[in-house]
Amino acid sequence: MISMKTPISTSPPEQHFIRTRAAAHYLSIGKSTLDKYRLTGEGPRFSKLGRSVVYALADLDSWAASRAVSSTSEADARLRR
Repeated sequence: MISMKTPISTSPPEQHFIRTRAAAHYLSIGKSTLDKYRLTGEGPRFSKLGRSVVYALADLDSWAASRAVSSTSEADARLRR
């Protein structure tokens, strides 16, 4: 009898990276805003691959979700911090 076991993958999950301009477009913000956020530490996680700054799509999604608010007063309070 032949066993139909599925092999277990030992490789990490595949990540998709995009550069700064594409990341800014993905988030619907300006490239200069994303550059500023990277400088001040307010933005999403990023990686440096050689001279290129790249963002994992999962990190962009996570960062955007963390900024979600329920009301404009909640958003205003976040800006005052």
